[in-house]
Amino acid sequence: MFTSVVLAGERPGRSPLSQALDLPASVLVDVAGKPSLQRVLEAVAGAKKAEAGLVCGPADSVYHGHSGLRHIVEGSGFQWLAPAQGPSASAIRAVEALKRFPVFITAGDHALLTPELIDNFCTEAALAGGDIVVGFVPYALVQQAFPESRRTVHHYRDGAVCGSNLFAVLNPRGIQALRFWQAVEAERKRPWKIAQKLGPGFLLRFLARQVSLADALKRLSALSGCTVASVKIDSARAAVDVDSLADRDLAERILRDSIAD
Repeated sequence: MFTSVVLAGERPGRSPLSQALDLPASVLVDVAGKPSLQRVLEAVAGAKKAEAGLVCGPADSVYHGHSGLRHIVEGSGFQWLAPAQGPSASAIRAVEALKRFPVFITAGDHALLTPELIDNFCTEAALAGGDIVVGFVPYALVQQAFPESRRTVHHYRDGAVCGSNLFAVLNPRGIQALRFWQAVEAERKRPWKIAQKLGPGFLLRFLARQVSLADALKRLSALSGCTVASVKIDSARAAVDVDSLADRDLAERILRDSIAD
């Protein structure tokens, strides 16, 4: 059984989405009648392979100043944990606070998450042979299902993929990958520093799309000192998180269509 961590922190100054809707945190965005965070916690509650753990974020002032948010968390079996600076640091804080493995990690804005997605990912992650496992969705699948949606795409020699905001830390060694990515996040405004960490030669080959996904995972494993594995997720909705008004509208349409079916 995986213990769940839901990352619900907010960038300094609030996200553009929470600002646009005048909300203290983007995980409170209403998606077809329920806040995004509530949908995520309900998906975990319905899963067979994962159980409630920690909601990391939003900040103390937001959590204790918003009774609706506290009600969502406290009624779910999860406990709230103050976030750290950035997603990776928050994930590290939560995993270390749990002190047990394996850990399933997702984001509080993953409003389309379902118990089936969680169970399938956790089952495959346990078999993937890594210390930490990342879920990827083939971009062709996302493009076919939601051609109007703008998603972040990672191009590899053997195909393009989208992230899924689904992660599994299977043992304490997996935290090393989170620490490496924390260091990369810290340099996001200095791309030359990131290039130094990855290695200029590798970065040039990646930009030229000469690196396979397996090559990239092997490089990350070497740099972080643990084995980074991946799981292919054959569900386009796994690639949709709600961090913009367009994403919110798309998520609501997907939910309406699923009910109609």
